[in-house]
Amino acid sequence: MGEDLRLRAVVVLAQGMAAAHTPRESWRAAARGACRALAGSFAALSVWERDLGRLRVLVNVGERAEGEEEFPEREAYPVNEFPEITEFLHERWAGGGEPHAWVETAKGPAEATAPGYCHQRVAALRRRGRGCCVVAPIVLHGRAWGELYVARPVGAPVFGREDADFATVLASVVAAGIAQTERLEEARRLAFTDSLTGLANRRAVDLRLEEAVERHRAEGTVVSLVVCDVNGLKWVNDTQGHAVGDRLLERFGSVLSLCGAMLPGTLSARLGGDEFCLLSVGPTADEVVRVADELCVRAAELELGDGVACGVASTEDPIGEVRSARRLFRLADAAQYRAKAARAPKPVVAGREGADDPVVRLADSEGSRPAGERRRFRGREPEPRAPRGGGRGAR
Repeated sequence: MGEDLRLRAVVVLAQGMAAAHTPRESWRAAARGACRALAGSFAALSVWERDLGRLRVLVNVGERAEGEEEFPEREAYPVNEFPEITEFLHERWAGGGEPHAWVETAKGPAEATAPGYCHQRVAALRRRGRGCCVVAPIVLHGRAWGELYVARPVGAPVFGREDADFATVLASVVAAGIAQTERLEEARRLAFTDSLTGLANRRAVDLRLEEAVERHRAEGTVVSLVVCDVNGLKWVNDTQGHAVGDRLLERFGSVLSLCGAMLPGTLSARLGGDEFCLLSVGPTADEVVRVADELCVRAAELELGDGVACGVASTEDPIGEVRSARRLFRLADAAQYRAKAARAPKPVVAGREGADDPVVRLADSEGSRPAGERRRFRGREPEPRAPRGGGRGAR
């Protein structure tokens, strides 16, 4: 391949990764771009998981052999089967050298380019009908991240030294693309995460709840919302300082997360200030209420604060038709308000006090706010209110 063609291949690979919107799209673009650039028939991108001692395949593209999936869930190889992963990808360049690609063939290593014989990789080439491969280390933030692997079929020209040099360049481009993808993913994660507690934030709840209610309307899936208000935060802030108040919020967040884990697939979130919630999709209303009970017990045992006021609303309870996320939020919020006003040690559950349930009536009332209501319910507001920072400004 001429220099101009190789330069163009590098540009195409970089553009493909830059246009990706998800990690999977980025992985696929990297493998496809490298496969085309090196005139290969197959390519894979793998990550070195040090903590698990394995090389895990992220994506396979091109002419896949039997059993090879595009995005495999379980394709991983112990590092002891591939000694060059730990030796070449780390030790051989950590002392000041540069990582470099090498070539292996189904007949054994190409002596001019292979750092060492890897019988597992050679056996894999034979088993899958491939004649040769070039393996390029991917280095990210100064550490070995994984490898780029491109193969050709039996009978095709064997990769040479120039191909290995070019694969090293391609691996550098892939590393830059992966770094950009990781930065974007981190930015997306932060956009939906509460910085103090590490739980989901209000934006994440809004999106997940809209999707959940759509599932409820289409399939009848049970959707439940537990809204919590940490008692005593203002007193803690006023008497012990906001740092202690923040610690109370963090500890309650940990308790909420622990309880949420009792309900598979449940989202644990901080709505802002001293307000938190659990969003459950699938478990029954009674299961959610039992977890809310446990949450109240555990919150009361915290050394800070004064327990929690907890309200529950579930589409499985007699609360009327739930056609919008807004209505379910109003119901859970009204139940939480009733629990707060009564200093209830247990959760208040919408719809469980008969036909004229006061929580349902409060949530669905029109016009001016009912007497004694401290604020408009979240669901009535056209836009979500901005989260309050830390414990400051909380009631």
